[in-house]
Amino acid sequence: MGQALDVHRLHFAFTVTFHYIFPQLTMGLALLLVYLKTKALRTGDEHYNRAARFWARIFGINFALGVVTGIPMEFQFGTNWAAFSKTAGGVIGQTLAMEGVFSFFLESSFLGLFLYGEKRLGRIGHWVAAFLVFLGSWLSGYLIVATDAWMQHPTGYRIGANGAIELASFWAVLLNKWALWQYAHNMLGAVQTGCFVMAAVGAFYLLTKRDEKYGRSFVKAGVLVGTVAAILQLFPTGDMQGKLVAYNQPPTLAAMEGLFQSQAGAPLAILGQPDVEKRKLDNPLEVPNMLSFLTYRQWRADVKGLTELPEDQWPDQIPLLYFSYHVMVGLGTIFIAVMVLAALLYWRGILYESRWMLWTLMLCVPLPYIANTAGWMTAELGRQPWLIYGLMRTAHGISPRVAAGNAWFTLIGFMGMYAVLAILWLFLIYREIERGPEPGPHPRSEEAAAVAAD
Repeated sequence: MGQALDVHRLHFAFTVTFHYIFPQLTMGLALLLVYLKTKALRTGDEHYNRAARFWARIFGINFALGVVTGIPMEFQFGTNWAAFSKTAGGVIGQTLAMEGVFSFFLESSFLGLFLYGEKRLGRIGHWVAAFLVFLGSWLSGYLIVATDAWMQHPTGYRIGANGAIELASFWAVLLNKWALWQYAHNMLGAVQTGCFVMAAVGAFYLLTKRDEKYGRSFVKAGVLVGTVAAILQLFPTGDMQGKLVAYNQPPTLAAMEGLFQSQAGAPLAILGQPDVEKRKLDNPLEVPNMLSFLTYRQWRADVKGLTELPEDQWPDQIPLLYFSYHVMVGLGTIFIAVMVLAALLYWRGILYESRWMLWTLMLCVPLPYIANTAGWMTAELGRQPWLIYGLMRTAHGISPRVAAGNAWFTLIGFMGMYAVLAILWLFLIYREIERGPEPGPHPRSEEAAAVAAD
């Protein structure tokens, strides 16, 4: 059973991690598409319409890959996690069904209108289509996050006579305080992915001296929106998410920080390597008292360490959880530094000529994907050993009749298929960037010199 459990967990981790490559960009770009269409509507400048069409094509590619990789996850609830689905289906089925019936069809229907109906819809109708694509994608994100948040902090349920978990209050599930802050934190991460991708494409055009007017627009939008998102990611959303963990999942907080011994005035670990066997953090670089202050707003507040908590409630992958959390926080700090510095250069009027910053923006493209993945790993590893925190352990949620060999067979098959999809995705995105926002020859710097800056 233990081996089968590990394979089922690995299987779902692989499929959901690969899948989330695509929705995080579509949710981020959805907001930026509304920004571009709003600029087009207010200024009447066709430049912004062409920019929106360009990013709509990239959005469409990501949306298609997101659908293809998302559908298998729905089936995995039944194939790999049948006991969980049988026990909690009366609750999670509500939000998952709403995500499919309402938000997915809203997003997909109006995406078709946005991509192919511009002439028939007119300027205002096309803006409305863009907004409804944004609304659908962000509503979809909320319903998925609400499902996960219920597993982190279950509310609005009751235990039925047969032991199944039943829905007692739909609104308690939907408005779970954990869902509200997790959603805000998650969507800001998606916005940062969209901003870094848009800024990176703009930086590429400026560095290669082609489509420079579009390059300026893309860099400007990515940097200005990304600066706001990066700061809000830290505070208040990251701060409040951390407090929810501290108050509701004490073993998770201790494991994330590598804190084995309870301390008054607990330090914040910047670096270090957790040694679970010896119950200590090796080679620590710490800020004294900071964890106590960030958690409880008191410099000498007591923070429980792992040794004071029941060991059977510790997360089962403490080193991986610790490093995932620190990768997320470290990259988030880098994002703030990069975006604020780029915004300062824009304010001084020298961003578009600062080749070192353009290179930085372009090379940062993989980092938001890594940060978002590390963030979700922190959330899911931190919840262990619970599948539904305090109600159902992960070991009790798998499909008892699906052996480890069966799961390995499908996992290897998924890896092969997803490798092909990854290559296809990279090719299609490369082709769109190379084609550019305008058909035909790409204007170089000499031709673009007469074009007014944004």
